[in-house]
Amino acid sequence: MGKRRRVAERRKTNPAVLVGGAIAVVVVGAGAGAYALYGSSAAEDRTQTAAADAKAKVKTGPLSAKEVATASRAFLTAWQQGKVTDAAAATDDATAARKLLTGYTKDARVKGVTLTAGTPTGAEVPFSVKGTVTYDKLSKPLAYDSALTVVRREADGEPVVAWQPSVVHPDLKDGDTLVTGESGTPPIKALDRDGGELTTAKYPSVGAILDSLREKYGKTAGGKAGIELRVVRGKGSKSADKTVLELSKGTPGTVKTTLNPTLQAAAEKQVAEKARSSVVVLRPSTGEILAAANASKGFNTAFQGSLAPGSTMKVITSSLLIEKDLASANKAHPCPKYFTYGGWKFQNDDKFEIKGGTFKASFARSCNTAFISQAPELDDDSLTKQAQQVFGLGLNNWSVGVSTFDGAVPVQSQAQMAAELIGQGGVRMNPLNMASVSATVKSGVFHQPYLVSPDVDGRKLATASRTMSSGTLSQLRELMAYTAAYGTAAEAMSGVSGDVGAKTGSAEVDGQKKPNGWFTAYRGDLAAAGVVQAGGHGGETAGPIVAALLKLGG
Repeated sequence: MGKRRRVAERRKTNPAVLVGGAIAVVVVGAGAGAYALYGSSAAEDRTQTAAADAKAKVKTGPLSAKEVATASRAFLTAWQQGKVTDAAAATDDATAARKLLTGYTKDARVKGVTLTAGTPTGAEVPFSVKGTVTYDKLSKPLAYDSALTVVRREADGEPVVAWQPSVVHPDLKDGDTLVTGESGTPPIKALDRDGGELTTAKYPSVGAILDSLREKYGKTAGGKAGIELRVVRGKGSKSADKTVLELSKGTPGTVKTTLNPTLQAAAEKQVAEKARSSVVVLRPSTGEILAAANASKGFNTAFQGSLAPGSTMKVITSSLLIEKDLASANKAHPCPKYFTYGGWKFQNDDKFEIKGGTFKASFARSCNTAFISQAPELDDDSLTKQAQQVFGLGLNNWSVGVSTFDGAVPVQSQAQMAAELIGQGGVRMNPLNMASVSATVKSGVFHQPYLVSPDVDGRKLATASRTMSSGTLSQLRELMAYTAAYGTAAEAMSGVSGDVGAKTGSAEVDGQKKPNGWFTAYRGDLAAAGVVQAGGHGGETAGPIVAALLKLGG
């Protein structure tokens, strides 16, 4: 919030303004006229000199504390006084700022605004907002915290506020607006599988889920709309509208979910202890979602994240290689230090190699080159078809009951195709997708995950067009079981007994010092997957989260 800088659009500006003052206007005007009439080189010189002077006056360098304080005060003061044009002019995108600030009064109906700046941290200035939302005879106080960042304006280097919608309210993103009125969508009362109410007070992660459930079922669940201030998402947004303040309560309809209260509470506890973590638990035999939690409450990474899954993708790749007789669990398989394909030189973590090892050993230790070495034997679309046809991924047709991202395994070639075999390149997944992968291995068939039973609204769940052969499935389970007992997942899975299987993953991300850590596993009739962004190796980060939840049942 307040940290993303946006570069202002270049606007056509009278060059005289850059030089400054009425005298400059006269000089530039005269010069332009002289050049038009006589083709004067002197006029040309004056124009070049003026441009050089303007360029020389552009301020550069780090912002001083005084500049940050002055720029933020100018913006906040103008906003508080209702001087929208002045407030917008104090930003690097006056047009966008003016539109949203105007709507703050006109559409959101916020009056009597008081803005109080906090202590700056560098160029970022936190501030509190207090006001009153009024609609007809209804009125209610509004209070929240926000932040802004001061940057140098591109044209002249003067300090201004870097404009972004979250300055006005932290839940706003590009294209979103704040609106007060009849909600349009009645509220819902979401229940867990045992009939208990799901609230953010009890389960902090369910906020995004509740918003999405209301968007889909609010009009059909039997409720009545109330009056509220809400964030209305922009066109194309995957997020649901969000209630900011209720002025009058509507009558909620009831929606029952598949969430297990014990597992959900445990999942909440696990992610609360690990920053940027997310986890999902499924029932493999049915596809029911039993728990879903995120350390960050602003975005449902568990369902909507789009991240490279790293070596957890090797579960899908292994099924492909076994089906095509390019690998077999207990047969010898190459795991060299390096393998070059498509002009890229791939290597293993710490450049290890396994001499004379089996494919099972390579899977358990997560040998990248064992998989990359088979790229020459595959078609560009082999992995894409396997993910879609066997695991139900990448078709964008899941009907979970809330908004989800259903994975992506695009057809690529050369080095990028090879990278996809180890969960890099263009492959994108989230914990819901990877929990479903383990669930498919455990059950032997893809069951589309769902949070609301299809019996509620008669919707059709996605299916896979084919299943793995019994031989392939048996070997895949053997690989995951061996990894859980003796491979990179062994430490995390220690103490998880019964019919188990697991796979770790680490996905490198540009600009991150540590990779995203992934872990997917099953035990009995539970399957789970988690990710810890920028956390490090999956066995050490996401592994303990997943294992702790699997221990609760099976």
